[in-house]
Amino acid sequence: MGTCIICGTPVDGGHVCASHQEDVLFEFRGNNAAQLVPSRFYEGTVDGYADFGVFVDIAPGVTGLLHRSELDRRLDSLDWEPGDTVCVKVTNVRDNGNIDLAKSIRQSEREFRGKIILDGDGETLPSDEDDDADADADEETPDPESTPAESASDSADTDDTAIDTDDTAIDTDADESSPTENDPSPTDATADPTPAETDGDAAAVTESTGDDVASESVADTAGGTADAAVDAEAVTDTDADTNGTAAVAVAESDDADAETVDADDADPAPDTVSADDADADSDTTVAALTDQVGEAVRLDGEIVSVRQTGGPTIFELRDETGVVDCAAFVEAGVRAYPDIEVGDVVRLDGEVEQRRGELQVETEALVALEGSARDAVTDRLADALTDRARPDELDPIGDHNTVAEMAESLLDVAEAIRRAILESRPVVIRHPATAAGYVAGAAIERAVLPLVREEHARSDAEYHYIVRRPLENAVYDMDDATNDATQMLQDRDRHDEKLPLFCFVGAGSTADSVDGLGLLGVYGAERIVLDAIAADPEISDVVEQVVTGDAADLSIGALTATLAAALNPEVSEEMQHLPAVSYWENTPAAYTEAAEQAGYDAEQVRHLREAIALEAYYQSYQDKRELITDLLFDDAGGLAGHIAEQFRQKLDDELATAQANLDRREHDDVGVAVLDTDQFTHRFDFPPTTLLLDELHYVERDEGAFLTIGVGMDELYLRSSQSLDVRAIAEAAAEAAPEADVTARGIREGRIEFLSGRREAAREAVIDAAVDRFE
Repeated sequence: MGTCIICGTPVDGGHVCASHQEDVLFEFRGNNAAQLVPSRFYEGTVDGYADFGVFVDIAPGVTGLLHRSELDRRLDSLDWEPGDTVCVKVTNVRDNGNIDLAKSIRQSEREFRGKIILDGDGETLPSDEDDDADADADEETPDPESTPAESASDSADTDDTAIDTDDTAIDTDADESSPTENDPSPTDATADPTPAETDGDAAAVTESTGDDVASESVADTAGGTADAAVDAEAVTDTDADTNGTAAVAVAESDDADAETVDADDADPAPDTVSADDADADSDTTVAALTDQVGEAVRLDGEIVSVRQTGGPTIFELRDETGVVDCAAFVEAGVRAYPDIEVGDVVRLDGEVEQRRGELQVETEALVALEGSARDAVTDRLADALTDRARPDELDPIGDHNTVAEMAESLLDVAEAIRRAILESRPVVIRHPATAAGYVAGAAIERAVLPLVREEHARSDAEYHYIVRRPLENAVYDMDDATNDATQMLQDRDRHDEKLPLFCFVGAGSTADSVDGLGLLGVYGAERIVLDAIAADPEISDVVEQVVTGDAADLSIGALTATLAAALNPEVSEEMQHLPAVSYWENTPAAYTEAAEQAGYDAEQVRHLREAIALEAYYQSYQDKRELITDLLFDDAGGLAGHIAEQFRQKLDDELATAQANLDRREHDDVGVAVLDTDQFTHRFDFPPTTLLLDELHYVERDEGAFLTIGVGMDELYLRSSQSLDVRAIAEAAAEAAPEADVTARGIREGRIEFLSGRREAAREAVIDAAVDRFE
């Protein structure tokens, strides 16, 4: 029984009562996320940034995510740097070991009312540790009556046993610990060192018994035999070269006498392996590591990212079977193997471990491959990449003829996405913030997520390598492109991430997006445009792939659902209802039947469509991954029906207001309904103007020609009972009202912009031009 350090209340098994849990700062020294206690504040170290938040190390191997939604400011304005000590609150520890964090207002220990150390066994106070440390220091104080010889003997015994196995890593700086010219040299080195065994290419290190003298024994790092044990005899020499560098003792195997080699003449351990030195095949593969925990392994592959944490350097290594994190440690926060960069083909020796349920290789040696050794690994990776990237076939959902005709093009898109995943390039999905846009983006995301999890051992890989960013509309403008370019360059420079593949679904297919797409191309980012309408000719000049359909009964949701099924056949059954969800009206019968066969009747499909449309509006710039997943794929509790009720209530209320304020007129046998959206809608609440006009046009039109126009401050939207060329209408209106600067700025949405000071002239010119084009 203890007492609370804040109020003195008796507590059972700790040092703080339930009322003061949040008044204490905890220093966590455990090794498992399950040992954390939610709702407490912990001291941590900033590990790195992602576009969705900040990763914070609570302890080595125990990392949590501080999501951007938990911040009190924009993520890019947060002044934390990797390695900074911060205070965070653990809000939840999930079953899979993921840790959810919140930001603490208090960011220093003195702002809390106390501090407690928490490890896997219990809680201790810093003062208790200080007392223990003082006691240990008293016990280790040498007896003043002991002779200097005895003390020196004790010191020598300690030094002789201090062979650091971590130093078996290949290091080009072989003379780093050589004594200086003025250091005394020992006259006798009779200690019998323990033979150092190394796995693969390693440097055997022994230490002499002299004061401050560290003699390094360097074994052949390129062609050495992995299982050979080297009996090293440390031989020192007092001779120093003109630079003041002492001799390096090089150990010889097989009972040969030790040979003294001057530091200038000694060959340092190489940091590259040539074709002559390298074996043809690696000892194991990433896919096989699951069964090799605790074993020493060798991997050949490509470095796809490098992350410097507050502790070790993390290299992501990819081979033909997958990607794994490899941790290399020099000292806290110091970059290990600084010559190894992203894109290098390497050989890595290390030991397989599990950290928080994830595989990780503790690196002992890391060298770059050169010559034919590099070529052999590169060719092997390329062959495997091609075999794994191309899907076998494409099976259109609902047997849509247009989709079937696009089969090869869609397979090309699927191959490009899968290749990006295998190459550890992030995939960024851009789609409009509409129901059809969210269905399209979520379909690809649903297919890609399992592929990312399969390829990468890290549990947070799914937040790095698949990103879905909704757009305000279907135009990818310079504002969007600048945001994306800034983010990808930060990720490249901060986290050594490769440039992403951008996949635009239902967006970016018109000439309005040329400038934005071109900005991404300046940096070499790959771009794919996938749409259900024909793309403008200019788009093919600024992207790598353009895949578009041109059928009146095709939606982007239907197109991407088929693509997703080809991307990952294991999710094919989950895609069958998505095409039907993406249509507001005139859903092809084949898609309705596919949804019914998947267990979704007409009412459920309508609920999904309306729920997605409502959630797409709120926080439109966020992906809302978990919520959208619950709605489209895992809704077992009536979530869609509940949200759909809100959708219908909000839309009906706004529709009634709009109908009461419509300007209805007849114009050359064409019915025209004009709504002043600036005056008679709630502009900053649901529904958005586009959705309101869709519904208004649907209920107002009759059997004849009909035009619905929503006019705002400096833009208007057209809805027509006939197909109209919005660009042609804008050009004609610009001629009729040249002072209004009328311009088409989103033909998919029927959006035309103009100068607000010429609002009335622009409105009438657009109506006249539109009516003139009715047949």
